[in-house]
Amino acid sequence: MIPGTLNRRCFIRGAGVTLALPLLEGIRPTLAKASEKQPPRRMLLISNNLGVLPKQFFPQVSGHDYELSPYLQNLAEFRRDFTVFSGLSHPDVDGGHSTENCFLTAARGPTKSGFRNTISLDQFATQQLGPVTRFPTLNLGVNIDKANRSLSWTRDGVLLPAEDSASALFRKMFVQGDPSAVKQQLHKLDERASILDTLLDDTRQVKRALGHDDQSRLDQYLNSVREIEQRLDVSRQWELRAKPKTEQQPPEDIHDQKLFFEKFDLMLSMARLAFESDATRIITLMVDAFATPPFKLHSDQKTTDGYHNLSHHGQSETKVQQLIDADNQQMVLLHKLFSQLAETRENQERLLDSTMILFGSNMGDANTHVNTNLPILLAGGGLKHGQHLKFRHDQNRPLCNLYVTMLQRLGIEAESFGSSNGTLNEITP
Repeated sequence: MIPGTLNRRCFIRGAGVTLALPLLEGIRPTLAKASEKQPPRRMLLISNNLGVLPKQFFPQVSGHDYELSPYLQNLAEFRRDFTVFSGLSHPDVDGGHSTENCFLTAARGPTKSGFRNTISLDQFATQQLGPVTRFPTLNLGVNIDKANRSLSWTRDGVLLPAEDSASALFRKMFVQGDPSAVKQQLHKLDERASILDTLLDDTRQVKRALGHDDQSRLDQYLNSVREIEQRLDVSRQWELRAKPKTEQQPPEDIHDQKLFFEKFDLMLSMARLAFESDATRIITLMVDAFATPPFKLHSDQKTTDGYHNLSHHGQSETKVQQLIDADNQQMVLLHKLFSQLAETRENQERLLDSTMILFGSNMGDANTHVNTNLPILLAGGGLKHGQHLKFRHDQNRPLCNLYVTMLQRLGIEAESFGSSNGTLNEITP
């Protein structure tokens, strides 16, 4: 253990804040070690911010004996490994494309003046689970406008930029810096921690002279500072550990936005590699169709328009057929991911059985800017799948009910999240 680390933790605990310790071998609880005998549970959250054509996605009949829709035919091999939902949405989250940043937060009124986003599902789960992997979460993107769009948001409603470079992600996960580089990084982390210590001392002195409301605002600020300090301590511990090795060759980035499916496939592969190496257990992936220009459908065919304009098809047969083609190709990519996770074994179990994959969108129908009846598919995770759960289309269930069930499946004792008013335990084993 590094001298001074435990003292810093005691200091923070003495200030009235309880923080989880990083993974220190000398003080890890016996229960935590025992739990590692079971495959850890993981979660991949994917959103295409223009959705899919609803008529081709949703089955007509509910229950276990439903007939696969045209899109779901691509996943027929894994019928018993996924559940499709209809009649789910986020209450009071409307306004067309403005809802894209709320898919994992359910923050109400994104078009209202003074709107502020809330914590996303991935970040909430990370806070509850603590620092169990080198990267608490990975936030990825395809063709993403990183300055304005993300699935991942902090507790204070701050956007966390997505990583859209597969090669940069590979280096973070597997390339070990030389000793001098590691030493330099540790020095930077120590400098930042020192600054935060000084800041905490100064603000405590100021707090005594403040009124009640100002003290509350300062407490919120101090909590944020302490969270940063915790992440710095954890980063320092991981910086001293050797990174895992992989037989995979470093990927080459795809910079051409027209190669939409190739980029999507590459980021799904990186997500799978991150799970296999246990670099993280929670990943978000925003597929930014809104920012995608005319793209390659096939080797000899490109779309006649950008993805956004295609989505406003107005029943144009040409545009609808191109969208059907694009949606089907995304389902094929999901099938590929399911197959790879099913073939990978961890403690004699399929990686698919310990990994929840959520695919959905903030758009129920991009053509009409509808944000209800969202297309939602959940696969894997050892859940009770093989069904179409259909809820009222005129009075949707909160999508956050599903999020609560997913959190509980991760082992988090959560009773609520966002706009939830219950759970969707129909899929709980």
